[in-house]
Amino acid sequence: MRPILTVVDSQRLDIKPQPFPVLTGQPLLEGRALCCIRQDRVLFEQQSLTVHAGELLQVAGKNGAGKSSLLRILAGLAQPDDGAVYYRQQTLPQAATDYAADLCYIGHQSGIHEQLTALENVSFWRTASGVAAADDFALLAQLGLAGLEDIPCRMLSAGQQRRVALARLWFVKRQLWILDEPFTALDQSAISMLQQHFLQHLQLGGAIVLTTHQALQMTHQALTTLELAYRW
Repeated sequence: MRPILTVVDSQRLDIKPQPFPVLTGQPLLEGRALCCIRQDRVLFEQQSLTVHAGELLQVAGKNGAGKSSLLRILAGLAQPDDGAVYYRQQTLPQAATDYAADLCYIGHQSGIHEQLTALENVSFWRTASGVAAADDFALLAQLGLAGLEDIPCRMLSAGQQRRVALARLWFVKRQLWILDEPFTALDQSAISMLQQHFLQHLQLGGAIVLTTHQALQMTHQALTTLELAYRW
């Protein structure tokens, strides 16, 4: 089911999302004995993980430890050199259609079209995701982009571009979020707002896998950290 969007005024957007289906005891996402080799260097091997509905997994480690590579493997954008990824106890090739419908991946790069405006980027993502039209001006205002809706994204600051990229988390109904450094270039107020949105997603039965060099300032009982060691 999709979120119900109600526009209150130009500065506020009330979102009343519906809970995700949760299968008790069954992992949403699994990585089994994963191995990743880049340029003849083993980043990690025999790496296993599980993520259930309502859980947040933070992947930590030094630069070069393989955090982004692991997230790309989990998102199905890269193949592991050994091991396999499972979604709802099926391999990703077996569950490809359902996985694509349930996954929102935002990489380290903004993923926005810099020649388009913030409003045009959001409108494109809505259309591509099959999400009904809503007041995108209100959404962008909520994200601190009021007055910048019609400016080409190439003219926005790095933090403003990141807010545009993260806007899809407010309207795309996907149970699993995989986010690579989502707090990059954001100020403290934006980080706090985003973490509150994370909590809402988790409370509704969503799941999040993310990397960040910043400490999470949120309290959630199902929050775990996977530390990847840097290997020479």
